[in-house]
Amino acid sequence: MANYLLIRHKVRDFPEWKRGYDAHLPKRLEAGLTEKYLLQGAGDPNQVVLFFEAEDSSRAKAFVESADLRETMQKVGVVDKPDIHFLTG
Repeated sequence: MANYLLIRHKVRDFPEWKRGYDAHLPKRLEAGLTEKYLLQGAGDPNQVVLFFEAEDSSRAKAFVESADLRETMQKVGVVDKPDIHFLTG
């Protein structure tokens, strides 16, 4: 059974957020996350939805709960509390 991670959050400025998100790729790879979709809200481009395949759900959970991710999200302009969902399929 495959493991997935779905994240939704709002950002201050998508291009600024995207630069920081791209720079954080090595950390996502270390966590075993493979991006499947990066979507923006049709009516609000600063609404971001991310969908990842996760090699290992415990590594994905550790990544999501890490201080590094919280600090990075704050630095790149995430402006609300993310909705985070772990899924299987």
